[in-house]
Amino acid sequence: LEPLERWTAEVKLLGTPPALGVDVTLPGGLSVSVDSKFGRDPTARSKSVSTSTAPFMPPPPKRMASGHGPSPRQTITSSNSLSSWSTNQQAVDDIPPVDTPADYDANNEAPWLVEFKAKGSCSHEKLAFHLLKLQIAHASAETTTGAGDKSTAGEDNSHASQFSTSGSFAVWKVPLEEAAAKAATLPGPSSMRRASSFNRLMNKRSGSILTGRPPLDAGDSPSVAAIILFPEETTSFHHYLRLLQYDYAFDVSQESKLDALTLSIGATHPMLKGATTITMILDSIYAFGSLMAREGAILDPIERRRKRNILRHLPAIDLSCGVQNIFIPPESKSYSDDGQTLFLPELEGGRMMLRFLGGIDKQNRRSGQVDSVSDGVMVAADFEVAMFNLNTEGDCMEFPELDVYEGTKIRTNLSGSIQGAMKSHLRPQPVTTDVSSVGPNVFNPLEAYEIDFSGTNLSVKMREYAAVIGHRRIILPAESAFVIKTLESVVDMGFEGNTLCELSWDFQGLSPILQVAPIGESPEDAQPEGKEQVAILIAPLRQGRFSFQVSSVGGIQVKKAATSRDHKEGLYDWKFFNALVSPDDSSAKRLLDVLHDRRSMTKFLQVAKLVNTEVHSMMDYSLRQIWRAKEILDAEGIQEPGHAIPMFQMARLISLFLTGDAQETTVVLPLIRRVIEGDGVDVVAVKDLLRKYLPQFDDWAPEIDRGLRWLAILTGPMVIPPAVSGEEVTPLAQVASHAERFKDIPTAAQLYKTIMEKPQLPLESNFSNLVARVAPYLSFDQIKFILEARSSTDWQQADLRRLRYVYTIKKKVLEIAESYGGFSFLPQSFLVSVFLGEATKASLKVSKPKRRKPATDALSTQGSRSGSFRLRKRRVLNHLEDIDADFILSPAQQAANVRETSDQTSLLQDEIYLEYDVDEGLPEGDSYEMGDSLLGPQDVAILLQSGLTSVMKSSTVVQLNQRMLLDLISNQPRSFAVAVLAEIGSPSGEGSPRGLTSALMSLLELDQTAFTERSKINMHALLESWLPGLKVPVRQDYMAGGRWARQSYYEAIFSIATSILEDAESYGALKGHLQRVRHNKESDPIPGPMGERVSGDQAYGDFSLIDDGQTKVYAEAVEDAKSKIASADDNGRSLIDLLRTGKADWKATDEYRRAVEYYLKAFESCAILLDLDRYAFQLDWFKDFYQRNYDALMIKSLFDNVIEDVDNVRRWLQSLRNGPVDDMSVEPDASDVVLAAETDFKLQVNEDDESADSEEWETLDAPISGDGFFLEPELVGEQALVDGIIDAVIYLEPDRDRLRNDPLVRLLIPNPPGFYNFAIVSAMGVITEGVRGLELKDAFERLEFERGVIAVRSGTATARSLEYNASKIEEAVQFVSQLKKPFGLLGYSQGCANALMAETLMNSGSPTQHRMLDGLVCRQLMFSAANGSVHGPATERKVQRLIVLCEEFFKYQQGYVSRALATAVVGVITNILDSSHFHKAMGGAQSFLPDGCKSFWREAQHLGHVPTCTLRGVLEKHTTPESLQMIANLLTKQSGSNLHDSQVHAYDAVGHPIYHRNRNGRILERCDVGEGAIQRTHHWSPLSDEVEFVRTKKDVAQATFECAKDRHVFPWVEVNARFGIIKRMNEHEELSQVQGEIRAKLGV
Repeated sequence: LEPLERWTAEVKLLGTPPALGVDVTLPGGLSVSVDSKFGRDPTARSKSVSTSTAPFMPPPPKRMASGHGPSPRQTITSSNSLSSWSTNQQAVDDIPPVDTPADYDANNEAPWLVEFKAKGSCSHEKLAFHLLKLQIAHASAETTTGAGDKSTAGEDNSHASQFSTSGSFAVWKVPLEEAAAKAATLPGPSSMRRASSFNRLMNKRSGSILTGRPPLDAGDSPSVAAIILFPEETTSFHHYLRLLQYDYAFDVSQESKLDALTLSIGATHPMLKGATTITMILDSIYAFGSLMAREGAILDPIERRRKRNILRHLPAIDLSCGVQNIFIPPESKSYSDDGQTLFLPELEGGRMMLRFLGGIDKQNRRSGQVDSVSDGVMVAADFEVAMFNLNTEGDCMEFPELDVYEGTKIRTNLSGSIQGAMKSHLRPQPVTTDVSSVGPNVFNPLEAYEIDFSGTNLSVKMREYAAVIGHRRIILPAESAFVIKTLESVVDMGFEGNTLCELSWDFQGLSPILQVAPIGESPEDAQPEGKEQVAILIAPLRQGRFSFQVSSVGGIQVKKAATSRDHKEGLYDWKFFNALVSPDDSSAKRLLDVLHDRRSMTKFLQVAKLVNTEVHSMMDYSLRQIWRAKEILDAEGIQEPGHAIPMFQMARLISLFLTGDAQETTVVLPLIRRVIEGDGVDVVAVKDLLRKYLPQFDDWAPEIDRGLRWLAILTGPMVIPPAVSGEEVTPLAQVASHAERFKDIPTAAQLYKTIMEKPQLPLESNFSNLVARVAPYLSFDQIKFILEARSSTDWQQADLRRLRYVYTIKKKVLEIAESYGGFSFLPQSFLVSVFLGEATKASLKVSKPKRRKPATDALSTQGSRSGSFRLRKRRVLNHLEDIDADFILSPAQQAANVRETSDQTSLLQDEIYLEYDVDEGLPEGDSYEMGDSLLGPQDVAILLQSGLTSVMKSSTVVQLNQRMLLDLISNQPRSFAVAVLAEIGSPSGEGSPRGLTSALMSLLELDQTAFTERSKINMHALLESWLPGLKVPVRQDYMAGGRWARQSYYEAIFSIATSILEDAESYGALKGHLQRVRHNKESDPIPGPMGERVSGDQAYGDFSLIDDGQTKVYAEAVEDAKSKIASADDNGRSLIDLLRTGKADWKATDEYRRAVEYYLKAFESCAILLDLDRYAFQLDWFKDFYQRNYDALMIKSLFDNVIEDVDNVRRWLQSLRNGPVDDMSVEPDASDVVLAAETDFKLQVNEDDESADSEEWETLDAPISGDGFFLEPELVGEQALVDGIIDAVIYLEPDRDRLRNDPLVRLLIPNPPGFYNFAIVSAMGVITEGVRGLELKDAFERLEFERGVIAVRSGTATARSLEYNASKIEEAVQFVSQLKKPFGLLGYSQGCANALMAETLMNSGSPTQHRMLDGLVCRQLMFSAANGSVHGPATERKVQRLIVLCEEFFKYQQGYVSRALATAVVGVITNILDSSHFHKAMGGAQSFLPDGCKSFWREAQHLGHVPTCTLRGVLEKHTTPESLQMIANLLTKQSGSNLHDSQVHAYDAVGHPIYHRNRNGRILERCDVGEGAIQRTHHWSPLSDEVEFVRTKKDVAQATFECAKDRHVFPWVEVNARFGIIKRMNEHEELSQVQGEIRAKLGV
């Protein structure tokens, strides 16, 4: 081209119009075919039609009574049944057979006239092209042939279609002097991709690194034409000489139009039933506008050819186009069939207008507004459908109890109109932070752009809608309207982001109607007098509006309407719909309000009566009893559970409910007492009582008996074998049998060490590849750290792409892990399929073995046989049944079939295999075989579980997602499948057989109705292929009539789950090997005080101070501290007798001042010693002194609360001093019981009447009986008050004696005033509101006021796993670390285990996580449940027994109900057991079980230099809240000991493991130096406002919940500050604290 300086061209030609066909196979196997041709061809069909004849479904009969006549296109007026699947044309005489469409013949169409005029210039530096004219004109067929009215051949109509455009294009080299300015428009040196050619040159020039010769002159550089045509052949030239700049501008004439276009779209899947083919005719298409390059557009010819790079060259555009008429011709027989439901669409009068705008500022002439879209491109579309009709038909599950029998179809007919607008703005994302490896890659167009859909709306106005199921029909009112608007929606190219929409509906003041005809008749044909009907909705639900938000993982949350004008208050406002879709804390109350609304429930009963009379009777009876119960509760003044907890009140309520009066109170009271005392329900006595007052008792006697026996098991004690203490447990990764298998797999420590070493040098290619290979098995935090720790240029590019992809997947999966299951995640499956198909496609490798060509195959099958090839083959051949089409055998099918059949040679010879490619780099033999999937076992388990719990599990999308996951698992080594199942059964990181059992039951019943029979998987065979040696039970064998009917199906699956978890121990070891840093081996010495050696515990001191001089200093410090403690104790003990005399001036004596001074010096010496050796507190004498100070400060905290009258501590201590008020163990006489019940009831009524105007029904500061010892402390001496506190609070007599004789306790020595540089990270119990919790609120506020100590609440959740709650604690620690404050971990109940788990994860995590522990200085464990609780295994046994009994009950009922009902009930139970809430609860409960505790303590790693304090309690009758009496008595009877606080035993609530021993356990035991004296208190001691709803009058009288809150935190903080573990603030820090600077940072 270089010799060509200028050129011109003019061409005219005639050509036949082309037809276009595109076949695309998407990830997951879905084949989509698009065919288009000019003109109107109503019989055109897509290539994706998989049958020679379209499925036939006659249109529905007469239109419903909606004010509209029958459709003019309706041909059949009545029918009792439809046959949507029939392909027998003889069955329907008036429907002609549809032949296979012939190939499109363009020669039969009128030719197109093409006129082309252009000129251009060509030089070494520039290419220019000027399009003077390009016009494509098409005359209509009538004009060409001369047919029809001659007026149609006039000038105006000679061109039915034409396209006209003109413009220019130029490309030239970027001048070197402009290079710096142009560099800003190109991606610079990216941390994610190699630098562009220009930037590589600039980097070389800036560093004076040239190739050894000066730059070539312009004449020596390649020409523009050479660079464009042959960029690879110009590599010998400098890169900057190949950088091009381009510009273009084209205008589309306003006369451009297209007469008509026929578009056929089809879709099919080789494994799924059904297909889709839709043919539309787009009539009268027009377009006009302009298209030009953006200013300064740059082209890099050596840039990799990728579709995504188109986004880097978006044009400046202002183009409008539209279609004036869109319709689906009836002759096309368009349909969509998903294998379950057939859809027959009809469409007329469609219109659409599109406008593309971007990079152009233009004045809108009509509105006077400026349309400006400078960044990206915006697409705005307005569309309208004048009339659409959609008929559907699908199979309905048989349900004889509801008069739904086999063969019943669900038929719907919907007609109406549609209007809407779509706005989509593709634009670059705002970059507000530095580019990082884990953030969006701004140099990747797919990550650098976002899409804004705000302003999109859709309005549907229904002219008619009817749904028919057998003899029932639902009719919606005519002109019903539904409108959905997108208020705000900004997502990235992966559809990550949140969307806020608004939904409104209006039934025009009418209600949908339910019609019921006699059984056997259709509602359409039944006579009016034979039909019944009822309005479904009450008036408030016939019109409404609310907003809803859709999260990036498909979660829906209903919110208040956007404007107050559109918001409707009342019972059925947005909160009602949110309670149905996404329940929150207030949802239960709202649903109860609806349940108690007589108008709503009356309407519900009317509908139920037409559905089924038996269901109506049951619901009517249930609702009436509910209403009656509410009336009784209201009459008795029961507003909170605490009002009904007292046994006398409870007995009265039950008597009122059964008999209408209190006459049976004497009978009910002993029954309740028996339950509260932990002996369970008296089945015989309760049956006698129910038989007397329940008329239906005899009809339901067996069911009532079973229900009472279940209740007896639930409320009675379950004796369990006692736990054996001292079991040795070794971390799995250090077990020799496992460690040997991982010898070729790097440990977490090795990964971190290599990554952190030599940060200036790139990583070795072998290591880079190794990290990328094991990445799916790493945790999300590990991948994040790895990407952040190293520059992107340090990695191999392929490995970096894999790491980033794995990071993206894990981030998405973690979001799904917390958000799946239920109606609130209805659209989740569609969002999951977006990335799941791509991930599985990248993980699966396809290989096609040779196959013998069938003799009957008329077409060649050599080469690639894609899905579109098979579709064409099926389309061309006339007799599909004679063709042995290719059949895809997925990996999951292959695994299942191999299990079922030993010889697969003949069966598989004509099948396509998806095989696993074994990685030769992995070690053989006994080495652990890792998979090469991009999804790790945990990722697959979460996605599989989300599908199993989806409410749309029967949908085609969910079924296809599940199949892709099963194929992925089967395509990996067997260890991968075991790992996936283990992850499903390990929601808390510890194996839970019960959780895995529920998942297995759901997995074995996986819905596969959308698949063809040939493509379905035998799930039992598949699992057996994954689990060699195990026989998976079949449910039918355990049902009534099965060969194992006497055995439990649940227990059989439970045993399989247990075996799987045992088999997965190697995978657990691998996770510990790869994900957790083990700082020491089990054989390593235990750290201890310097120079100490305790051979029994293998404890060795820190010998880092090996210098003789330093050792001498340390030894002197030890002796100094010991001597000062001894001197202080000697002086203190000499004062005890003086103190007990009660003299008022004893504090003025020299002896007192000297004793206090000696103790202060002892504290200072101990602090100095700890500065020398942080393990010194583990010395026996130091540990004893530390514990004495902790107890002394505990008594001082209580003393200060009494003197300062904090909260209601005086009343609480006085109640403890008073002891039990009465002896509840003595059984009263019957007359006494009645009298006491009536008296108590009258007393409550009177009190309620007197306090009716008050918001509180009881007064916490009411007078309390007793001698007033604590109520008037000013009348009691100081030392007498100390004695009184010790006697009232301390439980054990030896502890009381020890504290009475301890001068530290007697002297009440305070710490000096001032602020501490310290923060508390709190983790509360199993039931908590996390950051919104109120536990110890007042104590935290007082501590901050007095000592400047801030408290940060962790966002832990109720009944969640240790790992989940630990991650929330880690977030709080990270927050405190940003404040640069030392911190302590405060745990309560299960929060103790959560806090210890958080410490473990940070200690064994990445270097970033480990550094956060540098600020940890102390721990406080309150009523610790880290060693589990007897409640855990006892409840576990009860649940197991109850599930088996329920299973036996259902077998018994099988003879009385249909199979459909039995299957439905089993399905509901399975769904409940496999729900996300159940699995999360199992994760939270696992830590209370022995196996969970074993797993936790086995893998734990804690710091050995952090002292631990513990607070323990023991219940007594007068310290037990009434709400805890039952579980306290159960715990006593189940464990055989009453030394507990109602939840955990005193000997378990310590700061170290009791039942499991290893190196870490011994370290924690040495740290457990603050074991305070056991106190008289209960497990809910830290709670106050949280338990207000269960507080009873007896609790108020005994001040049960008014415990001193300060004692839970003040003594712990003060004792660690006393020994210098918590440092004091300097004056400047105190001033900053007072000024509130840190408060402002907190925002908590």
